[in-house]
Amino acid sequence: MSQTEPLTVVIACGGTGGHLFPGIAVAQELKRKGHRPILLISMKSVDAQASNKYEDLEFRPVEAIAMPRLASLKTFGFIWKLVRTWRSCRRILREVKADVVLGMGGFTSLPPVRAGYGLGLRTYVHDSNALPGKANRLTARWCDAVLLGVQEASHYFPKSECMVTGTPVRAELARTVNVVFAREAFGMDTIRPVVLSMGGSQGAKQLNTHVLEAARRDASVQYLLLAGTADYERVQKMAEDLPHVKVLPFCSDMASAYAAADGVICRSGASSLTELAALGKAALLVPYPFAADDHQMHNARVYAAHGAARVNGQETLSPEVILSFVHEIVLNREAREEMESAARALSSDDASQKIAHVLEHSTLS
Repeated sequence: MSQTEPLTVVIACGGTGGHLFPGIAVAQELKRKGHRPILLISMKSVDAQASNKYEDLEFRPVEAIAMPRLASLKTFGFIWKLVRTWRSCRRILREVKADVVLGMGGFTSLPPVRAGYGLGLRTYVHDSNALPGKANRLTARWCDAVLLGVQEASHYFPKSECMVTGTPVRAELARTVNVVFAREAFGMDTIRPVVLSMGGSQGAKQLNTHVLEAARRDASVQYLLLAGTADYERVQKMAEDLPHVKVLPFCSDMASAYAAADGVICRSGASSLTELAALGKAALLVPYPFAADDHQMHNARVYAAHGAARVNGQETLSPEVILSFVHEIVLNREAREEMESAARALSSDDASQKIAHVLEHSTLS
C-alpha cells in the first residue's frame, strides 16, 4: 500500500475517558495526515460531550459492552448484546469501506475488531495499562498486532506481535498555557499554589470528601476540584465556606487546568498517567479500587517505582495523606521538580504518530 494512499480507519474508543481520549488523539493525527478516521463511541454522557467538542471528527455511536464480573443470568444479556453490537459494527465497517480497525481497549473494542477480522481487514488493539485487561487479551486473538502503552505489558500477549507505542495524548494538551492566565480563567489567586484534584470518569466521592477536609484544615494551597457531575452539588455545598477551593463538575479545558496546577491528585488510569508524564506534573495517585484486575494499582506502581508519583490506596487515603503530599512535594520546590522530571522521563510524546505509522505501514520501523 502506498504511504500516501488515504485510509479509512475505524477507531473503537467509547465508554470511558481512558479509552476515548487516546482514541481522539490518534484520530487527530490520522486526519492531519490526510486519512479518514471514524470513532465508534458509546451512548454515555462522557462520549456525547466529547463528540460535541470535537466537531471536526466523525463519530458513530454503538451499544456499549460491559462484561458481568461473575457468571450469572446477566451473562446471557452480555452475549446477546455482544452479538448485536458485532452485527452493527460489521454494517458500519462495510458502509464506510473501512481499511483498518483499531480498538483502544475494553470490551467495547471486541465487536468492531472481531467484525473487522471477519471482513479481512487489518486489525489492532491498543492497551495502555501495565496489567492488560481480560477483554484486550481476548481481542488480541483477532489482531495483526497489539500496541502497548508500556513494555511491562508485553508478556501478557505471548502469542501476539507486540509494539510499544506509548499512549497518545490529545493535541490540545500540547498547547502552552500561561500559569497566570490559567488561574485567572478559573477565578483563582494567581500567586498561591494550586492542587488539581480529579476522580476520572468512574467518579470519586470519597476522594472529593478527603480533599475538602484537607482544604478545611490547611489553606496553604488552593484546590481546583473536578468533582464529577454526579457529586458536584454535594461537593459545591460543602465547599461554600472554603474560598480557596474551586469546584467544577467537569472541565472542558484540561490544558488550562493542568497549567494552573503545581500538583495533581487523581486516579491512575493509563490515560491520566500519560497526561501527567507529557506535562511533567507531580502527583498523588489514588488508584480506582474497583478497576478490573486492580490494573490502576499496577499502573501507579510503575510510576512510583520511577519516582514520578506517590501512591496511596483509597482504603487508607485521609486528609493527612493529602496534606503530607502538599507540604512535602507541592510546597517543596526541590522535591516537586524532582518528581516532575521523573514524570517527564516516562513520557511518550510521539505515541499518536507511532500508532498512525503502524496503521499505515503495519510496522514501527
